[in-house]
Amino acid sequence: MSAASSARPDGVSEKFWDPDKGEVRTEALIKSYRELERKLGGLAGRGVPETAEGYEIETEGELLTADPEVNEILHEAGFTQAQAQTVYSLAAERLLPMVNEMAAEFEAQNQIGRLEDHFGGKDKWLETSRQLGQWGKANFPDEVFSALSTTYEGVLALHNMMAKGEPGLIDGGQGGGGLSESGLREMMNDPRYWRDRDPAFAARVGSGFKALFPDK
Repeated sequence: MSAASSARPDGVSEKFWDPDKGEVRTEALIKSYRELERKLGGLAGRGVPETAEGYEIETEGELLTADPEVNEILHEAGFTQAQAQTVYSLAAERLLPMVNEMAAEFEAQNQIGRLEDHFGGKDKWLETSRQLGQWGKANFPDEVFSALSTTYEGVLALHNMMAKGEPGLIDGGQGGGGLSESGLREMMNDPRYWRDRDPAFAARVGSGFKALFPDK
């Protein structure tokens, strides 16, 4: 047999070529094919997609979406569609609350930092915060005070009202007389309510009426 006729054809792997006989190792090729077929058939039978792109992952919200690199790792590990979905579902259930909590804490610290800068430092802000707490709780229903005191803009609005001596929603401003309907009507005549549609101011009025007339 000539050297030319015994040369391995292009596209035939060395492990499937018998150089002595100058022919394809048929048995080895068939065995390899059967192993591959069994492997692919087994994966498909267990619900593993042919490729990582075959995973159909459902996620909620924008913080967690299907990640191609993660899917590749899951596919290499032989994860089924259901198992891959479980990984994402667990991440949403366990990790997202932690991420949201960290984001809320970061935002709270950011707001505190802005307030400290606005009021001239940490010590001055702490004293102002104490005064606002006493004044706000004496002049507003709890839900209104909570809404105003949890944002930078709301705290500045509280401080502005306290500095100007504006009455809250409670008679006498000391919390002893209960909510005043006349005080609420007076607030409705304020331009901030009917003209400017100030959200914080309108919320105070709405919460005041809700507290005063809970059955309506």
